Amino acid sequence: MISRRSLIHSAAGLAAGAVAAPAIVRAQSWFTAYPFTLGVASGDPASDGFVIWTRLAPDPYAPHGGMPLSALPVEWEVASDERFRTIAAKGTAIARPELGHSVHVEVAGLQPDRPYWYRFTSGSDRSLTGQARTLPPVGAAVSALRFGICGCQHFEAGFYAAYRHLAAEDLAFVFHYGDFIYEYQYDHRFAQDGLPVQKVRQHRLRALYSVEDFRAHYAQYLQDLDLQSARMRHAFLATFDDHEIEDNWVGDHDKDPSVPPEVFALRRQAAMQVWYEHMPVRKALFPRGELIHANRRLTYGNLAALNLLDTRSFRSDQPCNDGWSPACPGVYDSKAEVLGAAQEAWLDANLHRKDATWNVIGQQVMMMPIDRRIANEPEKLLNLDSWAAYDAPRKRLMKRLGTVENAVVFTGDEHQNFAGLLLDGDRPVAVENVLTSISSGGDGSDRRKGSDRIMANNPQVKFLNDQRGYGVCEVSPEALTTRFMVLDKVSVPDGAIRQRASATVERGKVALAIA
Repeated sequence: MISRRSLIHSAAGLAAGAVAAPAIVRAQSWFTAYPFTLGVASGDPASDGFVIWTRLAPDPYAPHGGMPLSALPVEWEVASDERFRTIAAKGTAIARPELGHSVHVEVAGLQPDRPYWYRFTSGSDRSLTGQARTLPPVGAAVSALRFGICGCQHFEAGFYAAYRHLAAEDLAFVFHYGDFIYEYQYDHRFAQDGLPVQKVRQHRLRALYSVEDFRAHYAQYLQDLDLQSARMRHAFLATFDDHEIEDNWVGDHDKDPSVPPEVFALRRQAAMQVWYEHMPVRKALFPRGELIHANRRLTYGNLAALNLLDTRSFRSDQPCNDGWSPACPGVYDSKAEVLGAAQEAWLDANLHRKDATWNVIGQQVMMMPIDRRIANEPEKLLNLDSWAAYDAPRKRLMKRLGTVENAVVFTGDEHQNFAGLLLDGDRPVAVENVLTSISSGGDGSDRRKGSDRIMANNPQVKFLNDQRGYGVCEVSPEALTTRFMVLDKVSVPDGAIRQRASATVERGKVALAIA
């Protein structure tokens, strides 16, 4: 009989010797099923490289993805052509059980501003081929940039046809603003008339608490081939919002106030580890306990600088018991934080570098403090999980943006499309484009009930739409245009895509032209 200890030691020996093993051994499959079930991905591009990612999971829902409890080698290749005739870089990474047998390779030494192709091999099994682009050199003269924006992809709410269409776009990269998973199972979904409607798909787990829970949940999402298609075709800039852990969490606070902070910290730590395991991000984002420093900056030549924010980890608890309600005194707390002091100082320094024409901010929750009344409510309603509930830090940021040229903010979370102006008092200081969800919210319609009232009460809002899809941002030295791409349905696997509207801001102006 072979003991469990002997089995583990044997597998570890295989990992150590596999790279130098004879070809006849290396040609054999080490797995009972295909190990690359969750696809491949790339992310965090630079002018000389990017991150490439995969995870070995031959049985995705089994403990440890059906993998042995040992580290295994994974070979990787990056080529300058799709047929891999010219290898630009290659090596061997180690897939470790502590990280769910995920692999993060930071590829460097590549040529700037060009496409590359990559793939992984483990034993005789080979992954799909992914594609990613390097960025232009920092400070280089650049005349055009085209990138995607997406997020909020509740598995039960709709199919991922938006990702299939996104995969076909010609893009430099994709900014994913968060809510890659949803941590709960719907009891029912509801239509706009308040009646229950059928879920299009079913979560396997009702709630997530442990590392194994989160790993199995990501595995369910990542087996969707439309999602895999987008991740293998474009480099992603991944961030997180609330549903990667728990709805409306901030800082050390669970949405349920009865959960002690030290108990919530255990769930948050498990969730952050597994988020890292499944995202194509650099080692700088490796979790330190429950914390990931996800804010970072990307510069695209001299054309655009993108500042990616984390609006969850360092935020004060939502005032007024969260939800949508009139403002309470907590909204005006001078000590309240959204970004935290360190991240706020980091953003302030970046916005004043003056090394790019466009100053872009990618973040999670709406900055425009809009009045949410849609009927005859007597008082102005605020979304208390947005910047509107944090008057002091929001006003500080608006004053800062008032000193910055060509500032544009990209936001998610709302499951709707918005385009509008950010104001310092009455003075427009920047543009905010809020991009809709991939699937969260279901099919939707052109406008939600009450949208006309929203537009009337909020003249800074120039466009509003309630369909699912993604955004495409086109940048030139003279203008930045956001195209709102929407699906007719997400309740069917093959929804049709179209451009619903575009919002253009010209260089040197703070105004929107909607077409």
